Amino acid sequence: MAVTAFQDRAPGVRQWLQALPRETRDTLFLLAVIAWVVLPQVGNLPWWCSALAGGVLLWRGRLAVAGRPLPRARWVLGLLIVAVAATLATHRTLLGRDAGVTLIVVLLALKTLELRARRDIFVVFFLGFFTMLTNFFFSQSLPTALAMLVALLGLLTALVNAHLPVGRPPLAQAARTAGWMALLGAPIMAALFLLFPRLAPLWGIPGDAMSGRSGLSATMQVGNIAQLVLDESIAMRVRFEGPVPQQSDLYFRGPVLSVFDGREWRALAPRRGAWRVDTGSLARLQVLGEPVRYEATLEPNNRPWLLVLDAVASSPAIPGVGTTMTSELVWMTDRPVTDLLRFRAGSHTDFRHGPGSIAAVLPEYLELPAGFNPRTLALAAQWRSEPALARGGPPAFVQAALDRLRTGNYHYTLDPGVFGEHSADEFWFDRREGFCEHIASSFVVLMRAAGIPARIVTGYQGGERNPVDGYWVVRQSDAHAWTEVWLAGRGWVRVDPTAAVAPARTGQFQRLRPRPGLVAGAIGDAAPNLAASLRAFWDAVNNGWNQWVLNYTQTKQLDLLRNIGFRSPSWEDLAFLVLGLVVAAALAGAGWTAWERSQHDPWLRLLRRVRRRVRQLGLPVPDHAPPREIATLVTARFGAAARPLADWLLELETQRYARSPAVRLPALRRRFKRIPWPA
Repeated sequence: MAVTAFQDRAPGVRQWLQALPRETRDTLFLLAVIAWVVLPQVGNLPWWCSALAGGVLLWRGRLAVAGRPLPRARWVLGLLIVAVAATLATHRTLLGRDAGVTLIVVLLALKTLELRARRDIFVVFFLGFFTMLTNFFFSQSLPTALAMLVALLGLLTALVNAHLPVGRPPLAQAARTAGWMALLGAPIMAALFLLFPRLAPLWGIPGDAMSGRSGLSATMQVGNIAQLVLDESIAMRVRFEGPVPQQSDLYFRGPVLSVFDGREWRALAPRRGAWRVDTGSLARLQVLGEPVRYEATLEPNNRPWLLVLDAVASSPAIPGVGTTMTSELVWMTDRPVTDLLRFRAGSHTDFRHGPGSIAAVLPEYLELPAGFNPRTLALAAQWRSEPALARGGPPAFVQAALDRLRTGNYHYTLDPGVFGEHSADEFWFDRREGFCEHIASSFVVLMRAAGIPARIVTGYQGGERNPVDGYWVVRQSDAHAWTEVWLAGRGWVRVDPTAAVAPARTGQFQRLRPRPGLVAGAIGDAAPNLAASLRAFWDAVNNGWNQWVLNYTQTKQLDLLRNIGFRSPSWEDLAFLVLGLVVAAALAGAGWTAWERSQHDPWLRLLRRVRRRVRQLGLPVPDHAPPREIATLVTARFGAAARPLADWLLELETQRYARSPAVRLPALRRRFKRIPWPA
């Protein structure tokens, strides 16, 4: 019934739009395009900016429909002053990306209140194109690109329409012209994309607060988050070049947290060398077997960590980016990852690392804050007093803790509630549930209380293979925390206590997933295979966009030159190639212009030839004379001898103005050459 009602109203809406004056129609179309350009920015703009822009656009539309005059300049000036003051109060500056985008959106909206002259509308166009570009400051995703493509076509349509001042040309005609303009410019755009020197992007990503959402952070607060929200956004994509390790072995190493104050875990201070390259780290790293080689693409995360699979013995290959490894086997870049970063690495899943004796282990790996978790400390003391565990040493303590997790009715949950001051005590003895951070933290506290050096490693575990393109997709929901304990003769050994509580979290079974939305849930319930296929297809499309567009680097650009015949491509070769492209495009444009002039209205061109021939017969013909008038003049002058020419002229007129002409213009052109002309 709702569809029928809409169909009944649709003709009325079309008739109302057709009845509007052209200026009103064009203004409403331009306002709709501006709203489309600004809409993706709503989540990035201050609330007052979105409200102000929306209110101004609605106000301007109402003025256009009602035919009322535009507000006076003092109203616009007052709104501008308020907007500048609000921008300064919100961003504490008028410079920078966020403040600049806010001001651009405000200026674009306010400029619509000054559309009094032709130059004003062109200013709106230029502001609209620039505002469209600012969307990529915050997101370079494929949906954003598609939305901005629609915005580009809308702005081009409005621009073409503004250059048609006479009559009431339909917007569809302007849209077709704009589409042809974009289509003709596409080859040049593609060539410039491939060959224009790659510069660092103007955009980046803001600092993010990961509290309450799955993902990585420089610190880990235990017990402050009552509910963890699984974030399904993609963290990285990995393409393996050979055999793929088991999913349970896919541990992508991130920051290592070793210092605990009772509530928060953090990394070692720089003075102890944890954030500097330890020259002895590579020497103490013993790798076994052949490396697992892969290519990874990191999504922007504003973090310096280079997430690699376990131990990497040599620096990952990243053109133009410096990398270092800390003493805790954490690879880091020389700057935060603020755009897509692709690297190649070879990782060893079987390795040994760490000092040979416990005396060489940093004391921070054994320290615990005083006054916290007394029951956990008592449990460790009890275990140390048991002869069987004492004889087994640290491996026996580790096994005892894992057995307790497996058999003690412990649960992995995303809704553990807020923990108190003694988070490890609550986990081991009271709640017996939590997510990986609670489990890892409690396990490390117990190990240190037993005199075993231990630390927390955060990163990503697992992932899923996309059957469409073969890439492994690692999401923020795969963020994980596990532990490492130091054992004599073995060094640092990975122990994942979460796997003891919930093997499905790290195995190949069903992993925890966020609750789907209404539409996605309905599709998944009705056709689960279809939902999975659609998701895999969309991930593959996004990955293709990332690999071939966003990650088109300087190295790829030079590789392209090498593939087309340059032996040792350089920036000079690239500059000459771009220059040649510009010259070729200019010559092609000149040739197109010449051809278009030659093809411009062949009917009028044929009529001009007739006028010239008739004038050569000594009969003056006005420049504006139509075919019928020329036929009358030649008949009056030459009589029956001019009858073939007069009949041909009447057919030429019919071909131009008849609804269904019987003769086509090429046939008339051929007959024109055979007409017997009067003497």
